[in-house]
Amino acid sequence: MKVGVSQLETELVRLKGLSGLGFELRVVWKPCAEGALSGEVRDNTIYVYDVEEEKAVVTLRHEFLDYCVSQAIEPYKEVANWLIRMINEDAYRRKEKVVEALAKLLRKDT
Repeated sequence: MKVGVSQLETELVRLKGLSGLGFELRVVWKPCAEGALSGEVRDNTIYVYDVEEEKAVVTLRHEFLDYCVSQAIEPYKEVANWLIRMINEDAYRRKEKVVEALAKLLRKDT
């Protein structure tokens, strides 16, 4: 089976049609012999790095599915990150309050 960029694009269209998801995605095939990364999604683009053309299709499918699942859990990630920011800000304010109290003690002691 001979696969090229147009075949990857065709496969991506097929995946979008079957799933009803990922219509914002496009695919770029950049074969690279070095590196452990087979593919990734950046800025709504699926980059496929596999040199072997058949493996490129498998990687495209994997990255497409990973992207779709990631979109489903994105709200949870956003809430968790917001919560972490709020806790960090609160911890910083508490630490500063303790540091100021300790600094006052040192000023009184001298």
